[in-house]
Amino acid sequence: MIRAYSKSLTPHKSFQFYNKILQSNDVMSPDNYTFNFLVRTCAQSACEAGPAVHGALIKHGFEYDPHVESGLIFMYAEMSCLSSCHRVFESVQKPDLVCQTTMVSACAKCGDIGFARNLFDSMPQRDFVSWNAMIAGYAQRGQSREALNLFKLMQMDGVKVNEVSMISVVTACTHLGALDQGKWAHAYIEKNKIQMTVNLGTALVDMYFKCGNVDRALKVFWEMNEKNVYTWSTAIGGLAMNGYGQKCLELFSFMKHEGIAPNEITFISVLKGCSVVGFVDEGRSHFDSMKRDHGIEPRLEHYGCMVDLYGRAGRLEEALNFINTMPLKPHAGAWGALLNACRMYKNMELGEFASRKLIEVEGKNHGAYVSLSNIYADTGNWDRVSNVRQSMKAEGISKLPGCSVMEVNGEVHEFFSGDKSHPSYDVIETMWGEISKRLKLAGYVASTNSVLFDIEEEEKEDALCKHSEKMAIAFGLFSLKEGLPIRIVKNLRICWDCHDVSKMISKIFEREIIVRDRNRFHHFKDGECSCKDFW
Repeated sequence: MIRAYSKSLTPHKSFQFYNKILQSNDVMSPDNYTFNFLVRTCAQSACEAGPAVHGALIKHGFEYDPHVESGLIFMYAEMSCLSSCHRVFESVQKPDLVCQTTMVSACAKCGDIGFARNLFDSMPQRDFVSWNAMIAGYAQRGQSREALNLFKLMQMDGVKVNEVSMISVVTACTHLGALDQGKWAHAYIEKNKIQMTVNLGTALVDMYFKCGNVDRALKVFWEMNEKNVYTWSTAIGGLAMNGYGQKCLELFSFMKHEGIAPNEITFISVLKGCSVVGFVDEGRSHFDSMKRDHGIEPRLEHYGCMVDLYGRAGRLEEALNFINTMPLKPHAGAWGALLNACRMYKNMELGEFASRKLIEVEGKNHGAYVSLSNIYADTGNWDRVSNVRQSMKAEGISKLPGCSVMEVNGEVHEFFSGDKSHPSYDVIETMWGEISKRLKLAGYVASTNSVLFDIEEEEKEDALCKHSEKMAIAFGLFSLKEGLPIRIVKNLRICWDCHDVSKMISKIFEREIIVRDRNRFHHFKDGECSCKDFW
């Protein structure tokens, strides 16, 4: 019964049966199985009883049982107690393969990826579970290149690859925006007849959407024999993210028609879809239906989506009123959405207010300072720009350096703003010179307001030219075959000038450019962008 409840949706009920053992007046006593399942209970619910169970099993003499030792490491990892994982592992006299693999997984999960890799490399034996644990650790920590490199070593070692391995590989491709490697992973799955489970299929759908290939994402989605609410939510969210708001809402209607009950994640995607196409009233209707029709209590993310919905439509006062009437304390997402709308609609007064509120919630949010600085710059108020930047220096806040990642012929390339270390930098610079000539002939004038104001105009233009996505675009134009889209993943929100330039390049060079920035996708084609110039 303890084991059954440890695997159920109500794992805490395991303790009721454990207490009956203790109350049996020595007729029964707990054994190693008892504690193995109790540890699993604590791991599943991440409850505070974990250390108490640990103490009890020591009292009863089971601290050196191999199954219990591995279970304790897993339990403390689920509780994010890395130091306790290390203490348990160090007390194991002869850690076996299971114990070592559990420790690799625990350290990777809790962020000690260096220790995990050292332990993995030192293991005398490694099975596919060990390899999967290390690859998953890299993928979950955002170290996608390392995940893919380790997967190659796994293949070279002749280790059996399964669904779990491929989910990690596909996830790594998703983070990098590496479509070619993602396609290869998909082909590998089909060639090796790896079972297309719901989780693996959903990961593939997510990968294709986040690499900007909507057609392939939908093809995989419709070919899946089994879909759960997460699969549907991923597809609905992917359409919204790529600017297909109308299709997103149509798919949501079809989902309900199929009898699939939406969850919290589904509604986040639906509200984003409404925002993309400016359906404010429909968005409000879906928001109200969450609790009324589905019993789902809106979370902070849903409120943030609603603020974005009102803001994108230019209804800034309604957005502010919505924030003021929230039953929850407004979070950074809500104030950030309002600040972004103020930037787009150049409402300086409300933008200042939203910025102050955002800084109150997240004092080190560099985006709040940068957005406010850009609002002042757009209106030519350089004194206030200076004040904002001085405040950033005083608080020790600096803007993150821009980084753009793209894939060419299966190889991933990284570009950093102002950095000249890329092996092809000289060719990139020459290519950008040619691009600049053609842009100016087409009437391009650099949007330099957001660049530091105390340098000459020519220097501002030069600073803009060194933005990471422009370097990536230049590299893509000469390194990719003609007609192939240029796909870029950027860590920050794309700036006004890079957005305008990308639109113009897509028309002048007749090349589709797909940029996934921190907020959403931008599909540049024939001089237009899928975001409708609101991001």
